[in-house]
Amino acid sequence: MAPFTVSSCVARVLADHTSVIFGVMGNGNAYFLDAAEATGITFTAVRHEGGSVPAADAYYRVSGRLAAASTTYGPGFTNVVTGLAEAVQAQVPVVLVTGDAPAAGRRTWDVDQTAIAAAVGALTFTVTTESPAAITRRAIRHALEHRTAVVLAIPYDVATSPAPEEPVLPLPAPAAPALPATEVLTHTAALLTAAKRPLLLAGRGAHLAGAGEELQRLADKLGALTTGTVLARNLLPSRGADLGIAGGFGMEEAAHIMAEADVVLVVGARLTQFTMRFGELINDSAHVIQIDTAESATHPRVDSFLHGDALATTRTLSRLLPDHPPAVSWRATSVRRVAALPPRPLGNEAAPDGRLDPRSVATALNDILPRDRIVVQDGGHFIGWAPMYWEVAGPHALHMVGTAYQTIGLGLASAVGAAVAAPTATTVLVTGDGGLLMALADLESVVRTVRRGVIVVFNDAAYGAEIHQYGAQGVTQQPMTIPDVDFAGMARSLGAHGATIRTMGDLDILRAWLNSAADGVFLADCRVSSTVMAPYMSEIVAASAKARAAARELASV
Repeated sequence: MAPFTVSSCVARVLADHTSVIFGVMGNGNAYFLDAAEATGITFTAVRHEGGSVPAADAYYRVSGRLAAASTTYGPGFTNVVTGLAEAVQAQVPVVLVTGDAPAAGRRTWDVDQTAIAAAVGALTFTVTTESPAAITRRAIRHALEHRTAVVLAIPYDVATSPAPEEPVLPLPAPAAPALPATEVLTHTAALLTAAKRPLLLAGRGAHLAGAGEELQRLADKLGALTTGTVLARNLLPSRGADLGIAGGFGMEEAAHIMAEADVVLVVGARLTQFTMRFGELINDSAHVIQIDTAESATHPRVDSFLHGDALATTRTLSRLLPDHPPAVSWRATSVRRVAALPPRPLGNEAAPDGRLDPRSVATALNDILPRDRIVVQDGGHFIGWAPMYWEVAGPHALHMVGTAYQTIGLGLASAVGAAVAAPTATTVLVTGDGGLLMALADLESVVRTVRRGVIVVFNDAAYGAEIHQYGAQGVTQQPMTIPDVDFAGMARSLGAHGATIRTMGDLDILRAWLNSAADGVFLADCRVSSTVMAPYMSEIVAASAKARAAARELASV
């Protein structure tokens, strides 16, 4: 290959910003991957193109560093669309380097990849022979500044074309953190100081901004109680004042206390319907203040919106507050109530249908799994069990993939990216039977790349979310069921360890393997009951029933 080609220019610029690429080689990206290897970038192969972006996405979530994904054109590209949509909606910067139709014109099998990417919110940067390095830098800058996925397209007929030796330029320095106007901050500080029952709700945006310590300082000055979204769990030290997760993964008794707040400060959380418990989290009379990098409030319940960086804004707010909490603060009067919050329901060993109670399985796994775990969750009904029952060291240790785009099947590839990002930790993938079957090709990728990992399959022989949402309405359940599959046998055939968990005692096999300190991957196929509904799903079902009843009432008028 010539010293300076379009592909080598793209690779050299990428190498200044990332050291890893995930993907599958094909006609459209072969020359790029060859050039990337020459720069020292490490390529990790997944077995299905659909896993390339989720692997890069998870790498960023765990490490905070940019990663690239790469596929060929056409079917290679269309296979990544679901992962691309998830990264866009989850606000995760990823650069997808893909082949594309020749610059000279489309062939009969080419598709409009730019339009497809745009449909899921991803901007496409198409490199040219004139300035491939500059275009690559623009793509990287856009991904990082806007926290989103971008497509960097290399037309097939220019991949090996000579390219100019462009000057090596760094990305422009990031803009100064956004801050609200002084008068807005002063008014907000007054609202918080006057609050009798202030509640601070932190989200993933606060974690990404590194605002944890500043938020704790602010909460201490106010004498506030604290809570967080599931993706900001344990961002703030407890100090006897933390109410755990806000929303469907939280505790009902804690939610009752949250509903007493008269001022709620929301930092870096978008206030989804799940966090808001479908409108039930915050009482109608409370004043809700939101600090976020979005251009406007992300929920109609917000009364005061502050466009600003979570760290810079809370630091400035904290300086405007009194140095000490009021003599009688809500925190001081609530310590005993917070300490008396009951534990999670433990469930029974087995449900009435004879399969395991997932609550009991989750409780046992919390004790069995190593404390150094990085947990990656696929999508499905089971997503409530690990956040509810497992101890989590902080937001860096729990990653929920697929929830932004409401998809399943991204877990296996995400475990690959997480393991590359944190090779010394134990990677724990939590998945369901439906999601695992959907992405089965990348079971081999996990076995090949994860140094030490555990795959926990909450296997309810069904698409559990659909069973609970639609089966109860009388919709046919035949398409919702999945015949039992020997996942442990599949894992062993690929070189992993595995066991089918039908009784709580069977978990001793996993415990013994972990105690052996052996490297490798262990798959625990936990045969759980589909009859046990997660609390968050109960909220969804209740909200849906309420909406249907309202629609019927409206139709009858």
